Amino acid sequence: MLNARYRLVDFTGREQERAELAAWRDGAGPRLSATWLHGPGGHGKSRLADEFAAESAAAGWKVITATHGPGAVLDAGPEGGADLRPGGSRGLLLVVDYADRWPVSHLTWLFSNRLFAGTLPTRLLLLARSATAWPAVRSALEDAMAETRDQELRPLGTAGKDPQARSAMFAAARDCFAARYGVSDPAVITPPNDLQRAEFGLVLALHMAALVAVDAYVRGEQAPRDLAGLSAYLLNRERLHWTRLWENRREGLDFATPPSHMEHVVFTAALTGAVSPGDGSALLSALGLERPQRLLTDHGTCYPAAEPGAVLEPLYPDRLAEDFLALSLDGHRVTSYRPQHWAAPTARMLSARRPDGTVPPSVARGLTFLAAAAAPGRWPHVAGHLEQILRQDPSVAVAAGSAALTALAEAALPTSVLASVEACFPEFGQLDLDAGIATFTTRLVAERLTDTADPAERGCLHQSLGFRLGRAGRAREALVADEEAVRCFREAATAGVSLQEATAAGTHSPQDPSSSPSAVLAAALLHLTQHAFDADASDRALHAAEEAAALFRDLAAANPAVHEPGLALALAQVGRGLAAEGYPDRAMAPTERAAGIFWRLTTTHPGQYEAGLALALNNLGSFSWQLRRLPDAVVAQARAIEFVRRGLADGPPAGSLLARAFVLDESALAQCLGNMSLLLWASRRRDEAVAALEEAVATARRLAAVAPVGHELVLADLASRLATYLGRLQRWREALSLADETVGITARLAAADPVRYESDHAEALRRSAWARLGADGDLIAAREDADASVAIYRRLAAEDPATYGRALEAAVETQEAAQSASSGRPVAPETSWTSEEHWMNLLNQDEVWQDIHDRRHRLDEMEPSYCGNVLRFIRKQTDQLVELLTDGLDVTPEALGLTDRDDAASWLNRQPLIVALTRRARGEPARPEHCHCGYPVAEGWCHDHCYPGIIVD
Repeated sequence: MLNARYRLVDFTGREQERAELAAWRDGAGPRLSATWLHGPGGHGKSRLADEFAAESAAAGWKVITATHGPGAVLDAGPEGGADLRPGGSRGLLLVVDYADRWPVSHLTWLFSNRLFAGTLPTRLLLLARSATAWPAVRSALEDAMAETRDQELRPLGTAGKDPQARSAMFAAARDCFAARYGVSDPAVITPPNDLQRAEFGLVLALHMAALVAVDAYVRGEQAPRDLAGLSAYLLNRERLHWTRLWENRREGLDFATPPSHMEHVVFTAALTGAVSPGDGSALLSALGLERPQRLLTDHGTCYPAAEPGAVLEPLYPDRLAEDFLALSLDGHRVTSYRPQHWAAPTARMLSARRPDGTVPPSVARGLTFLAAAAAPGRWPHVAGHLEQILRQDPSVAVAAGSAALTALAEAALPTSVLASVEACFPEFGQLDLDAGIATFTTRLVAERLTDTADPAERGCLHQSLGFRLGRAGRAREALVADEEAVRCFREAATAGVSLQEATAAGTHSPQDPSSSPSAVLAAALLHLTQHAFDADASDRALHAAEEAAALFRDLAAANPAVHEPGLALALAQVGRGLAAEGYPDRAMAPTERAAGIFWRLTTTHPGQYEAGLALALNNLGSFSWQLRRLPDAVVAQARAIEFVRRGLADGPPAGSLLARAFVLDESALAQCLGNMSLLLWASRRRDEAVAALEEAVATARRLAAVAPVGHELVLADLASRLATYLGRLQRWREALSLADETVGITARLAAADPVRYESDHAEALRRSAWARLGADGDLIAAREDADASVAIYRRLAAEDPATYGRALEAAVETQEAAQSASSGRPVAPETSWTSEEHWMNLLNQDEVWQDIHDRRHRLDEMEPSYCGNVLRFIRKQTDQLVELLTDGLDVTPEALGLTDRDDAASWLNRQPLIVALTRRARGEPARPEHCHCGYPVAEGWCHDHCYPGIIVD
């Protein structure tokens, strides 16, 4: 009677939430939009969704419910059936319950269904207990071009402040249940006196209290007052129902299962959830239950399947199922419900591996439900049974997945049990487990820190936590943990404390030179460096990298075989830090040295240091680009991609103190491919550039679907650039799809952290507007995007004109173009070249000029008068060119070659293109026959360091 599917209780309350859902459904936003409605079990999500679905159907919407498992989506309209055609509906509403329990890949498949590819407004309502799984699902939805939002369903009323809301909910439920029982005057059934207790903030708790109150009144009994007592009362009533069915077999009822056996089957179903008939029969047989087919049939009589063809429909609502599991297991103190001897062995068996070593999919549900029951404030004794299961085989917790690990981290389990699970974690992380591992490690490290005052041990704990948080994309938290690790190791080094095995996860002996206090501190600084970069704290990263390099330099001088890899990695990070501060010229020397060391190490130790070499080469490619040395950049980046692919195949060097610092995943490949695409585009190798960028976007999209926290921003950046390139190639439809994807990601990021991401969102909106104009798309939407971009940039530029002034000008130009298009006037397209292939590359050569229409002209074939016009055109924008180059390349003016004696004009006059155009305007060849040094200007001669007045001995 508590199952929301049967709607026995008239809906009441939640007016604000219903209004918000209705506004979302009927809003004028994108055609495809999704809401993640989340709240703890018992908050009334399913009932609210059911009411909203009924209201939507009455308003002319086609309503469909998707269920997970064998079967199909179900028509949830008033007439039922399986006709999924929208017909003349106003729109399509899909409701997905338990969305947080669906594998993301299954939801992705659902979102790709052609049902959602029409022209009707389509809304997806996804119900979940928490927001933990939402980032991954949201990423999948954004890949499907859906607008996304989340809505938290808070407890009903606020204890001590709004008791009327709870009393009203209790009264509404009581009256409905009383009508079913035939009670003519339900007002005589009074609510409990303690509805203001926190546990009655659950809608389910109020419904349970109302149902028990009515049932106890009819039976002349005293209703229990606490949730545990309410659950026991209702479960005893369930057992009475099974008993009556069993007894009625004598009257001809086709039911042959005694209540003791039914209880066992219901317990099994609570752990496994609905399964196919074959799997259900096999499960019951494995438990030693006789006549499994008969048991399944009778169980289906008591609990009809929500999905046709399925068996073992679990007890609903979930919280009652969790209570049933807890009450069936021995160890509780509820005298009104007797535990069963078979419950613990059944729970252990259903949480174990199959004989072939595989883990059944149902294990994830079972462990999650048991962990929920063992959560603080619920059933402490269940933690003991979970402990037995995990001691039997702790690896099943890892096999059960990230959500199960998160649930177990909240259960009241001993540290030793948590440690046994931790021992099964992949040493270097695993993308689909990293989020759960990070939550689990946070809990475990907090407990371990209370047990030790040793600075070396505490440093190892913080460092391990930092690595796991970083893998989960929680860079700022990882940086905090790394800072504490460095502090602890510094304290240990100062005190002369031996770090021994604790410093290297048990892989090094006290005599191992790689675990000396200085080496451990240096390694910790390298971990801190990476997470500081990830957290946009490049100044902190540079300082840490410089200190690590100094430590490793001394260590390598004494023992190069052990410490040269650390020195090389530290030097590579020093170079990255210098470039991040705007000095790629100064970054080249340490990075080239790092690449040289790694190159030698890959020769003598193949399969171990490819990741380090890839990092150094990728940095060299980036710095060469920043210094406008395009050919060198292309060569370095191509080799970086080669070694990234090798590193991904080989894995990090096992047993090394620095092993975790050399961990590569596909994000490194996406980054290198993205960098290569820019270089290829600048080299006018456009098809190759697009191919590299498409692979980068596809890689980033896979990563973001599993771990969005760490990868969504990278995906947005790569997708935005690909949209730009495709637009330049007049592939506007593809560009628009990518632009929409980018806007969806940046909108959410900006909402969560406007200071960090609002400018990214403004630029995404601007590019989206251009894509719509180019694709002859929705002009109203194009204008809205352009207007929103201008509004953001105008506000940002008012606070920081130096940073956002040029961006505002570009946004205003886009806005004017959108206004022209909306008025029917022709729109002048954006220039057909991009900054990376034009000014950033063009000024540094003396052979060609590239005009606004993407046509290239050899300087020696251009008329002198035309060369003079080009020269004047360039000089008119001298200051803007310096600003464009410093911003676009992210370098200081000094890195471009400006000295203290230079202004923008004098610097521009030294650029090879300007020198060549000046000569051509005078009617001379673009290149002189002889250099300032007196030697020929010809192939094979290098004159990079020559200058007017040079004296050559």
